[in-house]
Amino acid sequence: MKIPNLSTNHDEQYNIVMATALEDLISKVKTDTSAMEARNGKDIQGIPWERLNFTRDRYRETRLKQYKNYESLSLPRQDLEKECLPVEMGKTFYDFHYNTRIVKSTIVHFQLRNLLWATSKHDVYLMQNFSVMHWSSLLRRGKEVLNVSKPVVPTEKRPGLLVRPLSRVQISTMAVKENLLVAGGFQGELICKHINQPGVAFCSKLTTDDNAITNAVDIFQNPSGSMRVMTANNDAQVRVFDVQNFTCLTRFSFDWSVNNTSVSPDGRLVAILGDSADCLIADAQSGKAVGSLKGHLDYCFSSAWHPNGQVLATGNQDTTCRLWDIRNLSESLAVLKGRMGAIRAIKFTSDGRFMAMAEPADFVHILDTQSGYMKEQEIDLFGEIAGISFSPDTEALFVGVADRTYGSVLEFNKRHHNRYLEAVF
Repeated sequence: MKIPNLSTNHDEQYNIVMATALEDLISKVKTDTSAMEARNGKDIQGIPWERLNFTRDRYRETRLKQYKNYESLSLPRQDLEKECLPVEMGKTFYDFHYNTRIVKSTIVHFQLRNLLWATSKHDVYLMQNFSVMHWSSLLRRGKEVLNVSKPVVPTEKRPGLLVRPLSRVQISTMAVKENLLVAGGFQGELICKHINQPGVAFCSKLTTDDNAITNAVDIFQNPSGSMRVMTANNDAQVRVFDVQNFTCLTRFSFDWSVNNTSVSPDGRLVAILGDSADCLIADAQSGKAVGSLKGHLDYCFSSAWHPNGQVLATGNQDTTCRLWDIRNLSESLAVLKGRMGAIRAIKFTSDGRFMAMAEPADFVHILDTQSGYMKEQEIDLFGEIAGISFSPDTEALFVGVADRTYGSVLEFNKRHHNRYLEAVF
């Protein structure tokens, strides 16, 4: 370390520090891409194709040919294409707005991709190595919210609640809702933090099983309006926690590892997906199965309910998303196809107008539900996708890209048509 010269003028020291800070800021800004720069020809991820030995189109063609989708089951899939809904491509529902590499999305498990959540059109939470980061798209600034490389100890003391400090947690999944951040870990950990309060409200290891990954967490309201947290684990258990005291209220057991759960908007039903080609619909209070969804050819890792509570979407390693009418579970309502990989994340807008589904890498699909899911915008990028999230007001869509060089957060803004001008002209 160089020892500073104490005789240096303080103003000179200040100027050097400020110049260094400014230089650092400029270098960071250069890595970002704005909508205007994209319109002028800059790649939205900042990839300098002009300096490479191949074009973007050629690289895309190579990726499509060489990408190997991960399969757990080797069931015959030759008839799958015939089932898929024909969609009208080339639509634009969300326009590219900004890409930042100041914060970089990361993932720890190749099958789990719920690691980015938007709580407003300006606020996004994402995983970056051992930190949960907050990105403000308004201020263009990142801030660490939770560091799990250090010991994590609950700050709130509750009678009868066993405090179990955690350390160096590899966060495998997360959810943010109603000012509550919930994260699940690679060794079966659960961490709950109120975003507007310092410290961690609750943390624990849910199980002592060797293979106990917390695959999914869901924050929901039960029919009486109380907030609950649901966890899905590799030990074939689903657990429900009370947010008030973080006590485990109930647990349900299944015959296979549970990869994902999602509770219906009214809090009465829950979709249970896991290491099985079939999915279950269960009563959210008792865990008793009330229906079975048959049609997928591999394991499921993602699901989402339409806000009307009548349609459920399930994402599978067979590269499809199936839509189910909850009033008739005998067969899927429609089958939607990805380009090259499993459907690992699904989200609906809060008004139910659009549904987005993300593949493990390169492609996010936005479908117009009003057209019967037959009109689609395809977002074409390069890199592993850590998560997707619409803002609660539907105005923005965020995509987390996990890549050593081009890791980033992409932001798209909803396109609005001026119907008055259309009427005039």
